[in-house]
Amino acid sequence: MFKIDKEKLVGFEIKTVHNLLKRDFDKLPIHDKFNNLTGVQKWVVAYLSEHEGQDVFQRDLEEEFSIRRSTATGILQLMEKNDLIIRQPVSYDARLKKLVLTKKASEIQHEIHKEIEKHDKKVREGITEEELEVFFNVMKKIKKNLSE
Repeated sequence: MFKIDKEKLVGFEIKTVHNLLKRDFDKLPIHDKFNNLTGVQKWVVAYLSEHEGQDVFQRDLEEEFSIRRSTATGILQLMEKNDLIIRQPVSYDARLKKLVLTKKASEIQHEIHKEIEKHDKKVREGITEEELEVFFNVMKKIKKNLSE
């Protein structure tokens, strides 16, 4: 019988850590305070606030978060429904609609940034700068391998 040592499978470890990160991120106080924002919605709000004043489109989010068009569409539709974003046409291309944070999302984006930073600090606890450098180099290689 073939047995897989899950502790030595990179993909299994990444998936396990992903599950732990998502669970921990989704229980941050802002989750309940603002209509059960999901982790990805928090990241989208943070991304759009960081790129305020620039035209950001759905395809930019697809690329930034390595998600499929259908996934991005679902996330953005829910964010529109929850009054977090609006899609505005741009004058230079009638087919494109840029993503803009609503007043509601703009008001909470500072809290989202603080929670993201607090969460990242928790994740980095006990990890040296050298270890983080190695980690980010390895993750970059894994992403490259998977995108080829």
